Amino acid sequence: MVPTLIALVLLASSALTSTATGQEDAPEAHHTAAVQLDGVDLFRVRGVSAIPADERARLISERIEEVAGDPSIVPDAVQSVARGAAMEIKAGERLLLTMFEADARREDVNLPTLADVTANRIRVAIVTYRHDRSVDELRRNAGYGAVVTLILAIAIVLVILAWRRLVAILEERYRHRIEALSQQTFRLVEAERVFAALSGLVRGARSVVILALVLVWVSVVLDLFPWTRPFERRVVGYVLTPLAILARGLVALVPNLVFLAIVAALTRWVLGLLFLFFSALDQGTIRLAGFEREWAWATHRIARVVAIVFALVVAFPYIPGSDSEAFRGVTIFLGIMFSLGSSSIIANALAGYSLIYRRAFKIGDRVKIGEVVGDVTEMRLQVTHVRTPKREEVVVPNSSILASEVVNYSSYARAGGVILHTTVGIGYEVPWRQVEAMLLLAAERTPGLRHDPPPFVLVRALGDFAVTYEINALCDDAQAMFLLYSVLHREILDVFNEHGVQIMTPAYEGDPEQPKTVAKERWFEPPAKRE
Repeated sequence: MVPTLIALVLLASSALTSTATGQEDAPEAHHTAAVQLDGVDLFRVRGVSAIPADERARLISERIEEVAGDPSIVPDAVQSVARGAAMEIKAGERLLLTMFEADARREDVNLPTLADVTANRIRVAIVTYRHDRSVDELRRNAGYGAVVTLILAIAIVLVILAWRRLVAILEERYRHRIEALSQQTFRLVEAERVFAALSGLVRGARSVVILALVLVWVSVVLDLFPWTRPFERRVVGYVLTPLAILARGLVALVPNLVFLAIVAALTRWVLGLLFLFFSALDQGTIRLAGFEREWAWATHRIARVVAIVFALVVAFPYIPGSDSEAFRGVTIFLGIMFSLGSSSIIANALAGYSLIYRRAFKIGDRVKIGEVVGDVTEMRLQVTHVRTPKREEVVVPNSSILASEVVNYSSYARAGGVILHTTVGIGYEVPWRQVEAMLLLAAERTPGLRHDPPPFVLVRALGDFAVTYEINALCDDAQAMFLLYSVLHREILDVFNEHGVQIMTPAYEGDPEQPKTVAKERWFEPPAKRE
């Protein structure tokens, strides 16, 4: 729709211009083309309603070349002749071109003067055309070409030798220093990469120099011969035109680049201030009411992202090409890809920040997340790393943690201790006071359990076959929970065996003939060892 409207506007403007001037070929009258001989521009001609400028220039060029290639026509035979309101330029009886008052108005001179100047340009071009194709001139230019080719070969050899010497000097002077530094930091691979980068830079500079020499050779050699002279201008134009366009573009972008450099410098300065501020918060040098030290680096990451995003918003209009349709299309495409593929990433990131500010746990805490029990070793934006007592590393997505229950054993262990508890089933024939006393004795014998406040026993259930007792005791080290449980269970077994009390199985059909106890003399049967 938009291109159609633009075309209609252009057509309407063209129609209005034609109506105002009363000439149908007014748009074509402003277009000109160069008349060339051996790739050299002689003069420019305009188009007319019957023939475009490019076609008219091509026909005139062919006529001039035919005259220049005919030795029977002397250059002085080219003259301008008046014919009515126009001027004809002829070579003897051959018509080369006809010039009109419109051509003179374009050059802002009178028509006879323009015709004389054009005829003189054609005579000079014919002389040059024949001179460049003379045998002596061709031999001389061939010799020049051979000399230039030899110079190019020698220059390329010298460049290669010089660059090899430069690489050898770099290797002699700096390689051992880089390797010594890498051995101090235990990073030999990085040293190899640094030296490879330097060598690649040197090889790249050598290639650029050789290409520049070849380009100069092409320009000189092709310009020696009239048949290759047009190609010389094309080849040089292929290389120099993009460089010229790039240079002009860079010059035009200097103000924007300066602005971007200032924004980058200010952003880096702000990021440095944020780092210092939150480092002080993390170390406790600066204190804010209601702000926990554990929040420092998480808040620093948020503030860093906000500062960078703000800088990008300010700098976006000044980024080269930001107003182009291609840039906008790529931006929209990346935005769609990000929105489609980053839902889980964003969910985990938000969950990670939520966990930090909720203070559910911190690094080093013994936690239970779902079925995973272990110590938190690392908290990242997307996942949390947990090391189990079996030395297994479990990576849990933060969104899963946020959606599940988290048990933190260490939070109260540091303050007042975490309660360890285990149950035993004892028959109804055993006095409960005896059972409680034995359980408290087992807890007292277990090293690592706190005695202040003292352990206590709960009667959890009066089952069909046994009474369920629960011993509870505090410990200060959550990481030692599993070891303390093991020691507590061993002590319970010893105490109950000492007093001949049988620990019941969950269910049974009848009493055994002999109580299921372990006599004291059998406590240390092999492979058990006496302590």
